[in-house]
Amino acid sequence: LHMGKTMKEDLTVVAQYIKHLYPPEFDVFRTYAELYHHHFASLAKKAAESQLDDKDVYLLLSWVHNIYPKDMRKDRVLAEELEKLELGSLLPLSLCRELEKKYLESEEATIKNVLSKCLAKEIQRWKEDKEPEKLNGHFQSELLAIIVIQSVYNSQMQARDINAMLGEELLCRLSTELAAFLRSYKDAFEDFKERGKKHRYYRPVLIANINNCCNFRDYTEKNIAEKDDNKERILITLRDIMTSAGDVLLQQLFAQLKPIYKKFTENKWESSNEIMNEIIKTTSNHISELQTLKDPFYHSIIEKIHVCLVKDYIVRLLKKKVSMKNPTQQQNLAQSISKNAADLEAFCTSNGSKATWLNSVLPKLAEIIRLQDTGAIKIEVATLATAYPDIRKRHLEAFLHIKANLSRGELKSILGYLAEGTASTPPSTPLFSSINVS
Repeated sequence: LHMGKTMKEDLTVVAQYIKHLYPPEFDVFRTYAELYHHHFASLAKKAAESQLDDKDVYLLLSWVHNIYPKDMRKDRVLAEELEKLELGSLLPLSLCRELEKKYLESEEATIKNVLSKCLAKEIQRWKEDKEPEKLNGHFQSELLAIIVIQSVYNSQMQARDINAMLGEELLCRLSTELAAFLRSYKDAFEDFKERGKKHRYYRPVLIANINNCCNFRDYTEKNIAEKDDNKERILITLRDIMTSAGDVLLQQLFAQLKPIYKKFTENKWESSNEIMNEIIKTTSNHISELQTLKDPFYHSIIEKIHVCLVKDYIVRLLKKKVSMKNPTQQQNLAQSISKNAADLEAFCTSNGSKATWLNSVLPKLAEIIRLQDTGAIKIEVATLATAYPDIRKRHLEAFLHIKANLSRGELKSILGYLAEGTASTPPSTPLFSSINVS
């Protein structure tokens, strides 16, 4: 630092005051600049060939790639004069490559050690059964969410500050380490997920780990290049962890909802509004906990719940438990379904579901029950099949069991109309294809 400052100050004096005292052909600035450069380069070479610790390697590379060529040789006063000269680098290319290799290996080993220690501490925290800390209302781990990502990111930025190519090379190495770390993290988390079910803060820990994965995913998407094969590996591992943990969070809710949904057919669809209120209340109790999940995973899990609530409702309609010949009874049932659908849509939307594609299915089914004209029913079936092209004849046949006043000929005509109108491509968001008809 002292030598660099001295060289810069002295050459500035030469450029501004001394060179004018010599004949132009003497080129005195070149003489001074080359002497300083050769002396500086010889000492840099001597330093590079000695036993340097990691910090010294970083500082020397910073001088070679960054400080010397940019801060000194691009100085406002000196740049014009120095550009005329071909002073070269402070270090020979071969020696420079050796230093870079040493630096990269050192950083890679350091980060690998940091990741290993953080994972060990995180696993220990799970065993202690303590409530995870919250950040902005979301459960997460400071070790995994902050320290790991910051360590990787800072190391990458430090290398990039030296040299862009060095930054890219280190990022490639660190992405390999991150991929390996996340595989170990996934294995450890799967073990906890199975063994830690009796822990008091089991569910908050699951949520914290989902949020950790959200942070890792955001970092990966923003900082790791598409051409890096590790990017896809990392994202797949994170998706597996998040999906697995999310499924566990929903298992308890779905188990509690199952007997409530059975009440629809057990009660012959009487008191359906009260049953739907019970479904919404039960779901709401679970959603209050899920609000500690980060976006966009929170919205994706709310949409999963939305799909499940609608699908399970349809399943009850297809159970062939109710058969009505009286049009008035059918209209009353249609009215109840429409009311249930409106309540369900309002609840899910208010809690953040963006699965608007689900909103028309129950009203359309209600309309098919309400209508008595075969032609009108066919039109409604056609619009239903257009909106939900994965509906099949078996689904519609089970549903039309409710309309006991349809003749065999009318039923066959309606079913045949559906068969003709469902030769389209599979939907991007399937609904009926996941519903089995017994």
